[in-house]
Amino acid sequence: MELDSLYQQVILDHYKSPHHKGLPNSSTSVHHVNPSCGDEITLSLILTDGKVTDLVWDGVGCSISQASSSIMSDLVIGKSAEEAFAVMEHFTTLMQSKGTLTGDEEVLEDAIALAGVSKFPARVKCALLGWMAFKDAAIQAGGVNV
Repeated sequence: MELDSLYQQVILDHYKSPHHKGLPNSSTSVHHVNPSCGDEITLSLILTDGKVTDLVWDGVGCSISQASSSIMSDLVIGKSAEEAFAVMEHFTTLMQSKGTLTGDEEVLEDAIALAGVSKFPARVKCALLGWMAFKDAAIQAGGVNV
C-alpha cells in the first residue's frame, strides 16, 4: 500500500468514526465556522489543573475538517495545555508549509496524514478549524497565557 493511500485511509477512518464527537459538556464551549466553505465545529473543553481532562466536539463539514478535529482530540486529551499548544504549533507549521514540510510523526501521530493538505491553501482552513476552536476554548478556560 502506498503511503498516500495509507494517509487517505487514516483520514477516512477518522471521518467515518470520529473520536470524542458528542454534545458539549462544559461551560467552556466555543463555536467556529469556516466562512469559505461552511464547515462548523462546536468544541467543549475541560481543563483541570492546567491539563486537558476532557474534550468533546460536534460539527459538520468536509472529511478534512472532521478528521482533523477527531485526530486533534486524540492528541490533546491527557496533555497539559502547554504540551497541547506545542502539538498545535507543530501542526499549524505543517499546514502553513505549502507542502515543503513532512511533519514529525512522533509529535503529530495520525495528524501526519493531513500533511498533503498543506499543498492546497483553500483546504488548510478546513484542517485547522478544530485546532483553532481548541485554542480559543483553552484560552477561555484560562489554561494558556497568550
